Amino acid sequence: MIPLESTGHPHSGARPERTALPLYRSLLERPDATEPGRAKQFLEEQLALAAELPCPMPSNPAQLLQWVADNAAAVGRQYSEYLALRHAGAPRRFFSNKAHALYFLQQVAPSKLVDGAWLFGTVRHTADWRYHGLIRTYLEELGDGDPSLNHVTLYRALLAEHDCLATHDLADELYLQGAIQLALGQASEDFLPEVIGYNLGYEQLPLHLLITAFELNELGIDPYYFTLHVTIDNAGTGHAHKAVAAVLDLLPGGADNAAFLQRLRAGYNLNDLGIGSAAVIESFDLDHEVVQMLERKRGFGQYMHSDYCRLEGRTVNEWLAKPGQCGAFLTALENKGWIKRHQDPEASRFWQMLDGPGAPMFGVFNGYERQLLKDWIAGDWLDDQSGASNPFRARFRRRAPAVAIATGTARPAEPTQALIRKMSPSLHASPEGLEATRAFTQRLSEGALSHEY
Repeated sequence: MIPLESTGHPHSGARPERTALPLYRSLLERPDATEPGRAKQFLEEQLALAAELPCPMPSNPAQLLQWVADNAAAVGRQYSEYLALRHAGAPRRFFSNKAHALYFLQQVAPSKLVDGAWLFGTVRHTADWRYHGLIRTYLEELGDGDPSLNHVTLYRALLAEHDCLATHDLADELYLQGAIQLALGQASEDFLPEVIGYNLGYEQLPLHLLITAFELNELGIDPYYFTLHVTIDNAGTGHAHKAVAAVLDLLPGGADNAAFLQRLRAGYNLNDLGIGSAAVIESFDLDHEVVQMLERKRGFGQYMHSDYCRLEGRTVNEWLAKPGQCGAFLTALENKGWIKRHQDPEASRFWQMLDGPGAPMFGVFNGYERQLLKDWIAGDWLDDQSGASNPFRARFRRRAPAVAIATGTARPAEPTQALIRKMSPSLHASPEGLEATRAFTQRLSEGALSHEY
């Protein structure tokens, strides 16, 4: 679950000093070199903020299962209403065009690329049956070592398929949820109630997940990463059910219950920090994104163009020489007739120069950048074409995994601690991590880990 509410906006004014991104990178890329106290301090700061938020959880843990079921039923009803509106001809609720959808995939990638990280610390507790639901959830986030089911592998493949992995640092707030997840995974021994509470919140089925999957399919983007979460997180037997069971199983009992539940609620509220899915979707402005994309590329192209072509008295290199001119440059291209807005992009000379292997500017823009330009040029013309597609037609079928799965397991004599290290958020999506996950899963199913700790 990406929280729906937002405390920030990707384009809102001057950005404060980055705090989430440096920790995110350190915990993901150099976890062993990250000072343990750094994650703990970060979590304490975020929990102080989370504790001030209202928490929708029932105060009585015995009511959790019914509460989860009621939430799932309410989401189901809301989704049925959405589908009825779409059947009646209503437009998409989330994504105005394909570029908008790819923008969303790019902006939420920092948290998707560490999916499940908050549960990493639980795999060290295989001897305690109370942790088994959390451990199974983590292993399923890792696809039990199957690359076609490993969530991080799936999301990486989705970004690669559409060539939309960000080539620049995103807003710091977009790394906050990922940093929280990584920090919880590293410091779970000190923050067990918070891990359990965060997991309970994350595994609830949100309406935005269903709508996102529907509209991605409509726009020709494989929604499997999102539909997988719809099925695997179900309230009946899936991760949402296991999340409630973990709360009930790990309650300490007696006088300690109140303090445990207070910490658990703060952990639940961690889900609501940062920029949520709704805010990311609402933040998209096509004109703004096109201009900002060109500004980021300006430095690479300001010396690369010949001087024979002039637009309003300036060469292309002169247009690109200074920051802040890309919006006016686009206007100059329109005035020259090189860009014909609100028409098929194929009619624009500028588009012809960058699209296709024989184009003079082939390779200058990645997939996401080309989609931005294409949808921006098309404008109203694209809206006129939207009625030709059937949003209810399933466009994708599951494909074979991109990586073959070995028939054997990882080296049988390899210590379990070594397997766990390879199952960390940094490594589990690698071939070695996938192999280690398969070996760990097999040992767990055979009861071979019960007495190792």
